[in-house]
Amino acid sequence: MRFPTVQEQLDIIVGNVVEIISVDELEQKLLQSLKTCKPLKIKLGADPSRPDLHLGHSVVLRKLREFQDLGHEAILIIGDFTAMIGDPSGKSKTRPQLSAEEARENGLSYFDQASKILDPEKTTICYNADWLGKMSFADVIKLSSHYTVARMLERDDFEKRYRAQEPISIHEFLYPLAQGMDSVHLKNDVELGGTDQKFNLLVGRDLQREYGIAPQVCITMPLLVGTDGKEKMSKSLGNAICFNDSPADMYGKSLSIPDTLIETYCKLLIPRNEAGAAEILEQMEAEPRAAKRALAKKIAALYYSEEDAEGAETHFDQVFIHKKAPDTLELLEFDEPSMPIINLLITLGAAVSKSEARRMIDQKSVLVGDRKVEEINEAIDLEIEPKIIRVGKRKFFKVAIRKTF
Repeated sequence: MRFPTVQEQLDIIVGNVVEIISVDELEQKLLQSLKTCKPLKIKLGADPSRPDLHLGHSVVLRKLREFQDLGHEAILIIGDFTAMIGDPSGKSKTRPQLSAEEARENGLSYFDQASKILDPEKTTICYNADWLGKMSFADVIKLSSHYTVARMLERDDFEKRYRAQEPISIHEFLYPLAQGMDSVHLKNDVELGGTDQKFNLLVGRDLQREYGIAPQVCITMPLLVGTDGKEKMSKSLGNAICFNDSPADMYGKSLSIPDTLIETYCKLLIPRNEAGAAEILEQMEAEPRAAKRALAKKIAALYYSEEDAEGAETHFDQVFIHKKAPDTLELLEFDEPSMPIINLLITLGAAVSKSEARRMIDQKSVLVGDRKVEEINEAIDLEIEPKIIRVGKRKFFKVAIRKTF
């Protein structure tokens, strides 16, 4: 294919980037690519420590998509082996390790989820257990000889833990080396990552040089702050919007972000060639609420469709503004003519135990129709007509006795 000029490519690549190490080397690689008509290999790794990708991952995935659109080869590495070690980046204590089975299971859906952003036909997917799992102990010793403890302790989180006399396990030192071996194996030209991955990316660059391979260019992207407006987006912190969330959940969670994040979310989450970002930013000062609604709708549309986003907005207005149950509730039928509210909540999956169900009732968060349930021993009559059970702000159930003919 015909590549754009080096300057045209650089103008796109530098968008939203925090750091490029180094711009001169990237320019040279792009120039060589242009001369030889050979695409660059662009690597992005994702450890399947959890089964869901979230919008924080989309920041680097969209940069990878930009490289794809420029004609370069996108390589997505599912770190099923490195996930068993546990990335120590940004951690104040040793991260729990996953089993091989857990890591592989979590990684199964990563490619499908990432394909909501990447062009799947132009994406190479790899599992790093395919090469790291074959290394012998002698290979690991040889690999370890290329890096010193002093260099490892230059890493900010390791240094803080060392000074605080917090334990650092030897296997944590092996994590950046293992990730670096991905770059040695693939001989990639560029590696992408969040700012928290800078050390790991630089280790890969150093190891490529040690193994006689042209060192990769390292490109770091901003970390997306989660819906709480404080911490980086993470499912474990409960502040994430996941790729697999329903359109309604995407819309609702996006509306919960602080107004101060509207501009950042527009900048990092809406693709460069997508319409809408400019209009949202124009609305920000005069109508921040309208701007946030437009942003939430845009995010839902990016991962589903305009129609789904419209439905998500309608659902939100009906449930949270007009305080009505959704129109699309499935009718759940039971054989009993009545059921104790505590048992009903557990059967519906709204509570996992009787104590949790009692707590919900005590907190006045359980409603039958428009009436709050006050008594923990109340029996709900299912015979007269279908009942709408509401638990908290988001959970609705439509229940009735099973019809017999």
